[in-house]
Amino acid sequence: MRLTPAAELEYRCKKLQDLMLLNSLDAVIIVQSADLFYFTGTVQSGNLYVPSSGQPLYLVRKDQGRARMESGLKEVLPFTSVKDIPAILSRFGYPEPKRIGLELDVLPVNFFERYRTLFTNAVFSDAAPLIRSVRMIKSHYEIHIMKDAADQVDRVYQRAREVIRVGMTDLDIAAELEYTARKNGHQGLVRMRGFNCDGCYGQVFSGVDSAVPAYADTPLGGMGLNPSFGQGAGLKIIEPHEPVIIDFAGCVDGYLSDQTRVFSVGAPSDRLKKAYDDMLKIQALMIRTVEVGMSWGGLYDVCLKSAIDMGYGDNFMGAKGAQVSFIGHGIGIELDEYPFIARGFSDMSLEVGMAFAFEPKVVFPGEGAIGIENTFYLSNEGLKRLTHSSDELVLLD
Repeated sequence: MRLTPAAELEYRCKKLQDLMLLNSLDAVIIVQSADLFYFTGTVQSGNLYVPSSGQPLYLVRKDQGRARMESGLKEVLPFTSVKDIPAILSRFGYPEPKRIGLELDVLPVNFFERYRTLFTNAVFSDAAPLIRSVRMIKSHYEIHIMKDAADQVDRVYQRAREVIRVGMTDLDIAAELEYTARKNGHQGLVRMRGFNCDGCYGQVFSGVDSAVPAYADTPLGGMGLNPSFGQGAGLKIIEPHEPVIIDFAGCVDGYLSDQTRVFSVGAPSDRLKKAYDDMLKIQALMIRTVEVGMSWGGLYDVCLKSAIDMGYGDNFMGAKGAQVSFIGHGIGIELDEYPFIARGFSDMSLEVGMAFAFEPKVVFPGEGAIGIENTFYLSNEGLKRLTHSSDELVLLD
């Protein structure tokens, strides 16, 4: 079991405290699982109270013993109710906070109301941008784990080459690949921050099903098995000469790497082959263009213009009417972290330590979808690639 080093946790909390001081916050209270894992090293249920200076207090409702074992923080304390927080703060000599930050992008309203009742004199604000800004800069420790996740997803890719056959269903393939991932340490879960963002960690589509839109904020939806989770692999049978898309998020020790590859039993149509080559060109354009200090939206604009100039204005990143306004997304503990290579982010700049998945894709309704996705990070030496499976369109006999 890999436990997050205490020094890593201390550094993360200190970075958050630095931003709190800049934003005049006395305290931040963290309850969401992904944020708890990032700042405490575990997901045991409770509240992480981060003062603007001093030791954070991890107040654990369930299970405190396990939290003490898994977390490298100094203060891991039992508590039963948010009503206990003022007394605990007093015991540690912390004053009652007047300006409190909460994860307002994900916090349930009834939780928010409890804190407002508890701290009646406090002003509350959204701490999510501060938390996400800390999390978007990956340490060497985090990148190392994401490399392990990239190795895992490469094993899935290798298995896909072995098992894809005409006559199998998309679900058959998904089951084989999910089994492979689980045998290689995948937790079977991936985290997303957005509201109602359900997602399979293995998206498998073939032919016309790969072009079916869905409610999820993704260029590819898929029919799924039924309307209750109307996305992902369904019961469509794989036919010759059609693309089979494997969009897979590897996960090791809580960290993700995202990769998409395309397979076909026999060559797909000339239009699909050309579109695939063009998506590789857009990936190459991104690699040539990206640099520290460039705006997230600026990189998006460059790549979108290239896709439009190639003739994909109605098909890039989804079918017309169902297109998404991004080409890349930050990745780490969640699948939708900062940065977003997306429209409207012209005031946010790329920095050393950022990791993101870049996924130029084209959708042709009634025929299929095609594209590529890899995970990258910005190092002091420039852009590095984490996922390492071959980018070729894999033609199977």
